[in-house]
Amino acid sequence: MNLVWHVSILVLYIGIFSEGASRPDVVNVGAIFTFSTINGKVSRIAMKAAEDDINSDPSILGGTKLSILMHDSNFSGFLGIIGALKYMETDTVAIIGPQNSVMAHVLSHLVNELHVPSLSFTALDPTLSPLQYPYFVQTAPNDEFQMTAIADMISYFRWGEIVAVYSDDDQSRNGITALGDKLAERRCKITYKAALPPDPTATQSDIKDQLVKVQMMEARVIVLHTYSKTGLLVFEEAQNLGMMDRGYVWIASTWLSTVLDSVSPLPSKTAHSIKGVLTLRPHTPNSTRKSAFMSRWQKLSNNSIGFNPYGLYAYDTVWMIARAVDLLLDQQGTISFSNDSHLNHKGKGTLNLSALSIFDGGKQLLDNILRTNMTGLTGPIQFSPDRSPFRPSYDILNVIETGHRQIGYWSNYSGLSVVTPETLYTRPPNRSSSSQQLDGVVWPGGTTEKPRGWVFANNGRQLRIGVPNRVSYQDFVSQSRVNGTDTVQGYCIDVFLAAIKLLPYAVPHRFILFGDGHKNPSYSELVNMITTNVFDAVVGDIAIVTNRTKTVDFTQPYIESGLVVVAPVRKSNSSAWAFLRPFTPFMWAVTAAFFLIIGTVVWILEHRINDEFRGPPRKQMATILWFSFSTMFFAQRENTVSTLGRVVIIIWLFVVLIINSSYTASLTSILTVQQLSSPITGIDSLVTSNERIGFQVGSFAENYLMEELNIPKSRLVALGSPEEYAVALENRTVAAVVDEQPYIELFLSDHCKFKIRGQEFTKSGWGFAFPRDSPLALDLSTAILTLSENGELLRIHDKWLSRKSCGSQATTDESDELQLESFSGLFLICGAACFLALLIYFCLMLCQFSRHGIPEESDPSRGAGSHSARVRTFLSFADEKEDVYKSKSKRKREEMLSNSRVKEDESKRTQMDSSQQRHDCEISVH
Repeated sequence: MNLVWHVSILVLYIGIFSEGASRPDVVNVGAIFTFSTINGKVSRIAMKAAEDDINSDPSILGGTKLSILMHDSNFSGFLGIIGALKYMETDTVAIIGPQNSVMAHVLSHLVNELHVPSLSFTALDPTLSPLQYPYFVQTAPNDEFQMTAIADMISYFRWGEIVAVYSDDDQSRNGITALGDKLAERRCKITYKAALPPDPTATQSDIKDQLVKVQMMEARVIVLHTYSKTGLLVFEEAQNLGMMDRGYVWIASTWLSTVLDSVSPLPSKTAHSIKGVLTLRPHTPNSTRKSAFMSRWQKLSNNSIGFNPYGLYAYDTVWMIARAVDLLLDQQGTISFSNDSHLNHKGKGTLNLSALSIFDGGKQLLDNILRTNMTGLTGPIQFSPDRSPFRPSYDILNVIETGHRQIGYWSNYSGLSVVTPETLYTRPPNRSSSSQQLDGVVWPGGTTEKPRGWVFANNGRQLRIGVPNRVSYQDFVSQSRVNGTDTVQGYCIDVFLAAIKLLPYAVPHRFILFGDGHKNPSYSELVNMITTNVFDAVVGDIAIVTNRTKTVDFTQPYIESGLVVVAPVRKSNSSAWAFLRPFTPFMWAVTAAFFLIIGTVVWILEHRINDEFRGPPRKQMATILWFSFSTMFFAQRENTVSTLGRVVIIIWLFVVLIINSSYTASLTSILTVQQLSSPITGIDSLVTSNERIGFQVGSFAENYLMEELNIPKSRLVALGSPEEYAVALENRTVAAVVDEQPYIELFLSDHCKFKIRGQEFTKSGWGFAFPRDSPLALDLSTAILTLSENGELLRIHDKWLSRKSCGSQATTDESDELQLESFSGLFLICGAACFLALLIYFCLMLCQFSRHGIPEESDPSRGAGSHSARVRTFLSFADEKEDVYKSKSKRKREEMLSNSRVKEDESKRTQMDSSQQRHDCEISVH
């Protein structure tokens, strides 16, 4: 046992000695940054501090020294490539950087070939895919998460359109592309993209040219995604152009938060130009280690620059590499490089790349980095399967007069919140709109009221509003001359003017008539002029139909409108037999038949037990007729005694009640309401009639009738005015006119010879048309709803359209007659009750007859006559009153019993006489 223990200890010592002996003395890591930038300065200090802390910690790298070699690319992609190649010649195991994504796209091909992992916390282009660039690792959240946060903010404040200003390089351009995708998911969009020359080459002239274009846009929400040098120039120029005043919204990406954290104090000009701006800062949770590092910062930096979160990411990235290298040395024991056969081919005029070698342990080191699971200064560090950092989050900052303040957080876990992400991680994720919260914001111009986010295009140019120049129905839209000035008026115009008065901003506009004034214009052409930028909006009696909604946006409908059929009608002359009209002849016949049936059924049920239903045949027939028809007025005087009879009468009286009520209502309508008739009863009869159909010039009714109802164009007749409607209908040029309800109501107010036939067969409304995604359409919809709720919409309607309309009077025709089908259920119930009552009654009567109705014995020789005798006996039994027949039956049984006893006595006497005679004979013999 002791021998085995000693051998194990010896083997362990030998392994440790061998491992320590094979570890390299120095591990080289390269870093490529522009050290004159804010992030370059902060990262250099933080990486140096991490290098010192690692080399002073014996538990890391087991005595191997970590050496970070710094290379200043100085904004030059060429110098960045030279630095990377230099590192590859010195057996570098990893590269920290580059600082921007333009260099990252280039260097990623190099590190892929030489298997040297490249880690960056500032090159955050979301298109740097791990599938294409497997050796490139982003150690901070990439810009896709930042753009998601900005999109959530825009959606939270209910802005629909934004302008993007960005540097025209890979990182900024691809970030804005990601922002567009995230906005689209929230039904928002980027309406204009202003590209600036790549940082730091943008000049004030370049920036001014783009900002002047931005000023001409409707959107006033501007997202600025660039770098610190260009970004500050943008705000200074925006200040000069008045774009930092009330009404504007500026959202800057994380570059501004690095300026706020690292540059203190800001120049007064810069501080004044960024007031009211919102920006993001990578969120790092508070911890003891973070506080300790921040307390060291002043000494580490010699007060040369302030601290920002990218310093924490730089520090953690160095530690991430150190731990991965330490694990690699534990796994392989050594670090080795080999020549790349692809790079050893030399020839005339070719580069000597034989000095570059492949890192043999690069794949293993990359895997170790991706499996990192540690807690750093930035919080928990690990990578998801898509290589994104664990739970990305941001602080949301608002720049104010005295500096900046935090108004909330954004996390990929629960969106916007005023609670720290660490607190939310302990709860179930909640992305509901009610859970999204931010504190109050001080906007540009010093206002705390949320800006609308848009203005009218071209910096306040009047809206060009197209208005149909109607020649008919001018109550809706018409042109008039007031004080020598042409004006537009009408119901639709008054609704529009009342709606814009409710908006919290002015709407400069001018009405432009569309049409030649000789006939109504085509409304489809008028609406299409919005898409060709001839008009900014269309106001009038514009029907909201499917084809139009595909090209423009409509407001909430301000009046209901649907297609109806109008046809000539004739008066029905009064008749002496008008009282018969409520029911159809068949209904009258069935009702009369049921009166007789009910009388007969009740007579059958009551005849044997009720004296009131007995007597001579003529009297009984009169009783049946009187009783049945008197139930119509509930005036029957005969009482019902049997239970079955009472059940039948109760059901019948209910049926009579319903029939009486229906008859009374229908007759009242017939005698008090004007009776009209027409062969056209609605759109169905019109379509199948093959008659010609009139429609209003310019209306969508023409296309609807042809495309939806498949009516040939040859059957359609265009009519231009109400007068033409009337003439065409009177002369039978058309059988009916199809038009929208509001027009028809006005037409019928002056033409009472025509009526609406059938029901409205389409459901739609009138609205105001605007370009797609116009914010004014949404605001006007809200205003129209307000007009509806406060009664103003009804007042405007009464002002222009309220007339005494004969078309609104109720009318009836032959179709108003009450049909048998309406009462078939009642008659069926009543008939079933009668049948069941009779069935039960006859069953009971047969039972009684079998017990009490036995006929007198007859001579068997009669044969077939006995059957007819039985039938006559049964009919006699059914006709006689039940009490009388029971009495006769009782007397008959008593007589039969008496006769039986007499016969029995005679038999006994005969037997006694016979016995006596035999006795006498016996005595004589003896």
